[in-house]
Amino acid sequence: MTREHIANTYKQIQQEITDALEQLDGGARFVEENWQRDGGGGGRTRVIQHGAIFEKGGVNFSEVHGKLPEPIRKSFGVEEDEFFATGVSIVIHPNNPWVPIIHMNIRYFELNDQVKWFGGGIDLTPHYVDQEEAQYFHQSLKDVCDKHHPEFYAKYKAWADRYFYIKHRQETRGIGGIFYDKITPQNTELSYEEIFDFSCDLGRLFPKVYSGLVNKSRHKTFTEQEKNWQLLRRGRYVEFNLVYDSGTKFGLETNGRIESILMSLPEQANWFYNYQAEPGSREEQTLSLLKQDIAWV
Repeated sequence: MTREHIANTYKQIQQEITDALEQLDGGARFVEENWQRDGGGGGRTRVIQHGAIFEKGGVNFSEVHGKLPEPIRKSFGVEEDEFFATGVSIVIHPNNPWVPIIHMNIRYFELNDQVKWFGGGIDLTPHYVDQEEAQYFHQSLKDVCDKHHPEFYAKYKAWADRYFYIKHRQETRGIGGIFYDKITPQNTELSYEEIFDFSCDLGRLFPKVYSGLVNKSRHKTFTEQEKNWQLLRRGRYVEFNLVYDSGTKFGLETNGRIESILMSLPEQANWFYNYQAEPGSREEQTLSLLKQDIAWV
């Protein structure tokens, strides 16, 4: 298994996902932009906007290499500075407040034959938390995890709960999912090939699980109040991505392409001063479920 094979497979997964999302939306098409990174490598950015379902979404593929910036080299605790990284990153912001935001990322990083790892995850950010949908989503993730390792779901679900946490708000970004980083044969008991297979299965789960969620709620009507709540929840999403997200920080610090890095931000978001949810409302119920360590399955 070479890094070229990993990159080519991830690129094919990008294609499979964009094909599925175009069919799911039924109206808009992805616009593609191929780009080159000044330090080495490049990528293929695909963005969909103003669709029947998707207000804005991106499915990005990148394959970059070059010199690792000093701050990142120190944070990784490595001496070498020639790196290679490839992956697929997805964020979808729907029009309808009853359809959730979703994010997925699968990636591979390499310095040399001894220092290399996989990372990734998938998480869901409903504007309104539906416990039945949350159970469906988490069970789908658990099924994929269990196929590869009996401990993956519990471990990576807990990791996601802690990673996707907006500390200054004391709330999770959504209902979590799974998150993993720097996994290798040494910390998983799997070979690199088996870890790669896990990442590919996760990538290919994305269009299946999201289609189920979209089709359940795509035709629901919504009020102006519910739309305003959606915009406020998008504001929380922006806060997390700009303050805490490690992928955003890595992209900015490695001279990544700004449009591709900030593809994760919604077209519109709001910040209401001192918003207070009405007691007993769906909004208050959602806020009560934005907590760590909820056992969805």
